[in-house]
Amino acid sequence: MKAKRKILIALSILILTALACGLPNFGSNDEPGQSSVVEQGPTVLYQDDFSSTSSGWDVYSDADMTTDYFDGGYHILVTATQYYSWANPGKTFTDTHTEVNAKFLAGAQDAELGLICRYQDNSNFYFGIVGADGYYGIFKTLDGEFNLIGMDSMSTSPKINQGLSSNKVRLDCVGDTLTLYANGEILAQVKDSQFTSGDVGLIAGTYDVAGTDAWFDDLVVYQP
Repeated sequence: MKAKRKILIALSILILTALACGLPNFGSNDEPGQSSVVEQGPTVLYQDDFSSTSSGWDVYSDADMTTDYFDGGYHILVTATQYYSWANPGKTFTDTHTEVNAKFLAGAQDAELGLICRYQDNSNFYFGIVGADGYYGIFKTLDGEFNLIGMDSMSTSPKINQGLSSNKVRLDCVGDTLTLYANGEILAQVKDSQFTSGDVGLIAGTYDVAGTDAWFDDLVVYQP
């Protein structure tokens, strides 16, 4: 009897298994022969929320400028007129999408802040900036000279939040194309092939009035 009972249980299991295999799958919306595809987000090459003051960014101060970690972010203070100051993490990239949350803590209406890409050294790099007055531009620094690319002069845009309001600034450097964004909207797109790789960075500057204090947070560098 014990042997017969084992056989009956085994047969019952086989029958239940066969029935289960024949039942429709009510827990899935996939069509027969198809499988779900999980979309992956963009690849992050580098990121920093500046919560650690030892993450590798420049800490420097002199009579004209200060770059340092501050209040959970990173700030650049420019105390001279007609002056740019910047900072870098000491990395090397080729093509990048770089974005950061940024705002002015203080400064004149024509104060500027932005992002750097393909930084070679202090005299050679690209950067895109937005101003507290709504102006913007994409520049190339070549042998220490700052020049607009593809624009005769800086332009204005209502897409830029003015004054001390925060902006999400993004600079794409892909191939020979440089694209500047503010708050998800394209401001300018230009072409230049001078530099093909280099570091990223943060930049801020002044015109005729000193005292620009720019604050940055949540920097992310994506692979295009």
